[in-house]
Amino acid sequence: MRIFSLYILNKAGGLVFQKDVNPGIAKLTANDYLVLAGTLHSVHAIATNLKPAECRSLNETAQTVNGQILSSGKASTPNVNNLGLQHVDTDYFSLYVFQTLTGIKFVLVTSPVAKQDHSHESPLSTKGELRKQYELVEEYFKQLYVLYCDYVMKDPFYSTDMPIKSTLFEAKIKSVCEA
Repeated sequence: MRIFSLYILNKAGGLVFQKDVNPGIAKLTANDYLVLAGTLHSVHAIATNLKPAECRSLNETAQTVNGQILSSGKASTPNVNNLGLQHVDTDYFSLYVFQTLTGIKFVLVTSPVAKQDHSHESPLSTKGELRKQYELVEEYFKQLYVLYCDYVMKDPFYSTDMPIKSTLFEAKIKSVCEA
């Protein structure tokens, strides 16, 4: 799996960081990146509200996650994106969304899941392959989130929700995404 691009959106849906790591998809204009970020944020919000009520009660809400963090000191998973858009798969790319407790969204655009002939296999084997890909992406998200916390949030010159202009952060992102 190759990572093509990384986008970081603030809680209002504004694009605060964009990096095309590996060439492979068409380069967009600066305005197109802003429109893409706003569209992803809107689709995520709509998808959150479209989930049936029965499913919402099964998932952890932000309130229960916050309670768990206060009582134990850590969350079971840093990704609180239980209800919104999580993954889009096309013939040309795969898109994954990771949302933090503070509402920051990390969006990864990767090479698509390899298409194979599964006519003789059960649908469960395909789900297993997709699950492996998703678990790999989850590991990338954890690494990227740690880098974000270490090199952006701990930077005394960074203002929250403003564009990220850290060359050290960009270098670390590039090393993780090219590995």
